[in-house]
Amino acid sequence: MKPLRINDIIDHEVQTLSGGELQRVALALCLGKPADVYLVDEPSAYLDSEQRLVAAKVIKRFILHAKKTGFVVEHDFIMATYLADRVIVFEGKASVHSIANSPQNLLSGMNKFLELLGITFRRDPNNFPARINKLDSVKDTEQKRAGQYFFLED
Repeated sequence: MKPLRINDIIDHEVQTLSGGELQRVALALCLGKPADVYLVDEPSAYLDSEQRLVAAKVIKRFILHAKKTGFVVEHDFIMATYLADRVIVFEGKASVHSIANSPQNLLSGMNKFLELLGITFRRDPNNFPARINKLDSVKDTEQKRAGQYFFLED
């Protein structure tokens, strides 16, 4: 409750809450219910970049400390990589034909996903944010040649 800043909005009427405020309430309600498996769909929706980091930390800490399973559907790549220890990569053509691969560890799964997209990611060695390499740049070419599409360290 504290990191999600629920006390700031506890006395507000639901219909007056912003999208981000509603998202934080929904996350608190989801994690506040006892369950063996928590299904969290798009927890970063409506949250700004700072709130996304807080939400990701809340989810990860809760799942780890409660020793539960969390199944998170997330389209924010950075948030997904922070939350996941295993990923399921889907292949195929959207709305036509799709195959779900078996769960894989984060590195293997993200390598496969990025290879399907034809892009490479790395971490900046100075301040560590994830960065997409410029297509056909030296780094992009090196990582593709090595089969390391995800966070090749310098």
